[in-house]
This record gives sequence, C-alpha cells and structure tokens, in this order.
Amino acid sequence: MTAKVVALQIGPGIQRDGTLFAASTYVDGQWVRFQYGRPRKIAGYNGAFLNASGISRGMIMSADNGINYVISGYNNGLERWTTDNDNAVGFGPTPIEPVGSISTISITNQGSAYTNGTYTSVPIVTAVGSGALATVVVSSNLVFSVTITNGGSDYVHNASVTISAATIGGTGSGFAGYIDNLTSYAPNSKTLWQMDIGYDALGNGQNNLIAHPGENLNDISSNTNTRPIFGPFTGTTMTPVGVFTAVGTTTNTSTSVTFTTTIAAIGAGVAVTGTGIQAGTTVVSASTVAGVWTAVLSLPATASGTVTLTFDNNISVSGGIVMLFPYLFAYGSNGLIQNCAAGDFSNWTSADSNSNNVSSTKVVKGLPVRGGTTSPAGLFWTLDSVVRVTYAPTTVGTQTFYWKYDLITQQSSIMSSQCVIEYDGIFFWVGTDRFLMYDGIVKEVENKYNNNYFFDNLNYAQRQKVWVSKVPRWGEIWWFFPSGDSTECNDAIIFNVRERVWYDAGMALGARRSAGVFSEVFLRPIWGGTEQNTAGKYTLWQHEKGNNEIYTNQVNAIDSFIETNVIGSTIGLVGTVQQPGDNVWTRIERIEPDFVQVGDMEMIVTGKSYADDVDDPSDPYVFSPETLKIDMKEQRREMRLRFRSNTQNGDYFMGRIMISIDTGDVRGSGNP
Repeated sequence: MTAKVVALQIGPGIQRDGTLFAASTYVDGQWVRFQYGRPRKIAGYNGAFLNASGISRGMIMSADNGINYVISGYNNGLERWTTDNDNAVGFGPTPIEPVGSISTISITNQGSAYTNGTYTSVPIVTAVGSGALATVVVSSNLVFSVTITNGGSDYVHNASVTISAATIGGTGSGFAGYIDNLTSYAPNSKTLWQMDIGYDALGNGQNNLIAHPGENLNDISSNTNTRPIFGPFTGTTMTPVGVFTAVGTTTNTSTSVTFTTTIAAIGAGVAVTGTGIQAGTTVVSASTVAGVWTAVLSLPATASGTVTLTFDNNISVSGGIVMLFPYLFAYGSNGLIQNCAAGDFSNWTSADSNSNNVSSTKVVKGLPVRGGTTSPAGLFWTLDSVVRVTYAPTTVGTQTFYWKYDLITQQSSIMSSQCVIEYDGIFFWVGTDRFLMYDGIVKEVENKYNNNYFFDNLNYAQRQKVWVSKVPRWGEIWWFFPSGDSTECNDAIIFNVRERVWYDAGMALGARRSAGVFSEVFLRPIWGGTEQNTAGKYTLWQHEKGNNEIYTNQVNAIDSFIETNVIGSTIGLVGTVQQPGDNVWTRIERIEPDFVQVGDMEMIVTGKSYADDVDDPSDPYVFSPETLKIDMKEQRREMRLRFRSNTQNGDYFMGRIMISIDTGDVRGSGNP
C-alpha cells in the first residue's frame, strides 16, 4: 500500500466547455448541485397534481388566508389548483374562463328531426349572458351550422349552448354546443401566458389576476395583438381589460350622453356600444357641462332613453402585461408601452395614464424594479434594448407629464420573453448569445463553464420555450431549455449566485419542465411537466421534496452523479499545471469516502491513455454509509472518478475524500 495519501480537491461547478483534459472543475454530472464548493444531490420531486389539461405555458402562485393558489395557463385556457401552504395537498383544476361576446360556437350534437331551412336572428340559449343572435342552417333535419350575427354580452367561454326548437321550425331536439371563441379571447396553440397580480385600489381585500394570452410561443417577434383579461384572483371568470359599462341617458339625433355621476374612465377615443348607439361610435370628449357629466360621441344616438352602455378602450397588445403598483402596464409591437390610471383597469384616458413607443422593436417583457423616490418603476425588455420607466410627475407650462422613459442600452438582446428573473434586486436573463444582468447597468455574466454547452445545443426554433425559475434555498437560477432536436425543455443550465459557479441538470428527467413558480409563502417550487402521464393529462410537480420521484404510489430512484476532472494533476502526474509532469500512469489503491450519505453509492474509475482516446471505465465499487475504505488496484494515464447515487431515498453531500495515490507504470497506452 502506498504511503502517499492526498485529499481530493476539485473546483466547484461542472465545466462542459472545452476538453476533459483541460478542465479544472468537475467535468460531468447529473441532478447535482454545489454547496460550500462541494457537490450534493439535488432533492426529489413528487406529482402534486396529475390532471393538468395541457402543457403549462405560464404559471403564477399566491397565498391568501391559509390557502395557496396555483394558476397555470395552457393552450386552451387557465386552470387553478388550491393547496395548503406546507404541502401540495388540495384540489383542482378549476377552470378560469374569460367572459365577453360570442364569436363562434362549436357543435357537439347536431340533434335530429329539425325542420330544414335557414333561420335568422335565432337567440342563443346559455346559463349566463344575453343578446347573442345567430343564423342557423338546418339540412337533412340536422343543425348544419350556427353563425353568430350578434355576439351579445357577458357570455362565458366554453359554456354550453342550445337553441330552442321553436326558433328553427318548431320540430326536433338534441342540439348541443359550446362557446368556442369570444371576440376578446380565442384559444390558440401558440399561446404563451404572462400573468401578474393587481392589488385592489378600493381597499376591499380583493386582488385581481391579470393575464395576457400572447400568441408568441412560436415567434418572439409576433405582432399578433390579443386582449389582456382580468378578474378576482380567487374567482372563476375574467373580463377584457379596459371594458366597462355605465348607465347614461341618450337623446335621438344628439351626440351628447349624460350621466348621474362623474365617470373618469369615459375619455376620448373609447369605443361605445349599446341600444341606440351606431356601429363605430367612439367618445370624442367628456366633461362636466352645467354640473352634469357629459360625453360627446362621434355619431348621434338613434333613440332616446336611459340605457346601459359598454365602453371599450380596445387594449390589445402582442407582448404582455405587468403591474407596477398601482398601475397596469401593457406592451407590445413597435416599442409600445401603455398604462392605465392608478388602480383603475377601466381607465386608460386619464392624465396619469400614458401610451408611448420607446423602441423600434417589440417590447417582450416587463418587471417592477426598485424606484426609490420615483416609484413605481419598471424595466422593459425589447428585442434589442432595455428601457427603464419611472413615475416622475413633471409640469411643463400647463401640462403635467407623469412618466419618464430612460434608455438603459440599445445594444442588447433577449432569448425569450420568459427568461428574465429578479434575484435579490438584480435582474438576470439570457441574450441571444450570452448571459446578462442588470444591477444599475447592463453587463455580461461571465460563464466559463457551459456557455457553449447552452448556446450550441439549444434548439433555436423553440427559443420561446426557454424559461427561468429560481431556488433561493440553494442560491440557484435555473434556465430550462430544449436541447438538440427536442421541441420541449429537456435540460436546465444553473447559475449559483451564492457560489458564483455554473452547472447543469445533465438532461435529467426532472429538467423536463415547461413553466413554474418558485417558493414564496408556499415552501417549494411547483414546475409543470412536458409529457403526458398515464392518465393522458399533464403533471404539476412539487420539487425540492424528499429524494425520489414520486408519481401516485410509484416511487422511483433519481439517478445523480458527479465526475471529477483528471486527478493526476493533484500530485504532479499527467495533467499537472506545473511543468514538467512525470509521464507515468496514475495509480489508486484506496479511497476513503467522506459523504453525508443515505443509501448505497457506487464509484467508477475511468480515464484515457491520451486526451482523444476512448474511456476505459472500471466495474462499479459499491459503498454504503458505513464503508470506511474502498481498496482497489486501478491505474489510468488520465484518470477520473465518478460517484453515483441511484437508489430509492438515496442522497449524498460530498466531504473531503482521501485517496491513496501514487505513480503507476512508466508507459503509454500501447497505441500509436
């Protein structure tokens, strides 16, 4: 037995870029993280909810009165689950449906024995909503088509509909359908959700969920505008932002409408509909006339009387939404940034509301930022710039300007609209060819570990699926990405802010996630799976729990391993940075494990004779938490060690491993 014993000293992180021989840190790993500069297994995960209707394309979570709410957006809508604040135990999903005017209806049952013909102005019958009319064609005694001619109002998306037989000839039965599309919302396979929570400005304790179903999944630069929607965070319905009703008095042939109270949200440019209001009517101005709040319309009314009018600011954007409390911002194409009046999602025309174009390219992401005396404030990312917006009322002459727009940089980039995250007041994101941060200025985040690994392997055609989360317990930021030809995320690159090192998930199964939320009041991250489960649905996984993958009653071990760099360099053998090194093989006769360990682990000795040679792995050496030493006779010219845990409940945290190491044979590999 050699008398030379050394401690295994490897730098933290997993270096994917460059060659194995040149690496100064660990060179391979799967489902392993670093703490205090040493490797440890990443924790397990369990299937919290097994019944999501689709792959999550956006998620938000918040707790209220002891209940935790998890909301996920997918291609066909929004779903909500409720849990306690300690474990993902609860129920769901509860659909959250948009409300508005009907655009199209899908037929699920054509019925039978109806009277053939074409029928106009046929009322649509639903549990809620009113005013919808359609042209119905009956052919071969079946309801052949239903074409909406008047969308009505207050209809719930996906609600069941029927038609009275009396309105289509008086015979037949069995017709059934559902509201497929609203004029303000239509499901789409390209939907990528952005969501936020808005405080209630009236102080009644009701927070609002605001969501934008952007058609951005396939193209970050898409110019297709869609309507943001909002509703009570704990509710089940949502209405378009900027739409509201008010009771006014119209006069036939007059453009003036009067109201009993002042309604600040009625301003110039707002569209108006209602009984006696001509199509295409908008508000020209609104003011107090002889003590009465009066709106002047672009077209005269065609009837007199007191009617309920619907006003629409037509807020529709291609980018997304963000709350800079108490203001809601919406953004999109051609650098558009606009905001509502303070605390009023209906009012987009008051003095403190604004609309501005800050860039020639699309705004794709906005987040609140600490503004100090100029709060609220926010950062907005366009396709090629970063812009800071601050609340800074300034009076020039008789006009007050409420918002200030500062260009932070016009030479930046962003990989996806989901790749930006704040970590302790600093913003991190992925550009199209580097990692970036903002801490008062925009600068590059140095990555000498796996920069090439990420950008060379990323499926750029699926770039909008790159998304970010964080695990503050371990100081980590995770960027999930589709690698190779995968169309869904199958790996994650991890920056440990606390340790200042990079590593990755090693394409572990736990990295197959599409969207998620990090721990806040609820203890653990919730991340959505990308694959259908055995029930034909999708799973929401609770991460950082236990050491296994748990799906229903099935408990699977999680494979985790870490592999050293060439260890001959530790004692002046092949690979040493000090020159010259002895041209001899490295021989190991004993390893003394030092792990906080649960379950058996295995150690494999591998290596090459030359840098470009083929690895020659040993058989596994299995050791338990009670193992004092592992004796062997292994030698390689360029030797590496791999430690693996792949048993149920297995866990490890590497300590200071001692190895009995010495020079081996004085020879090459025998190869040319």
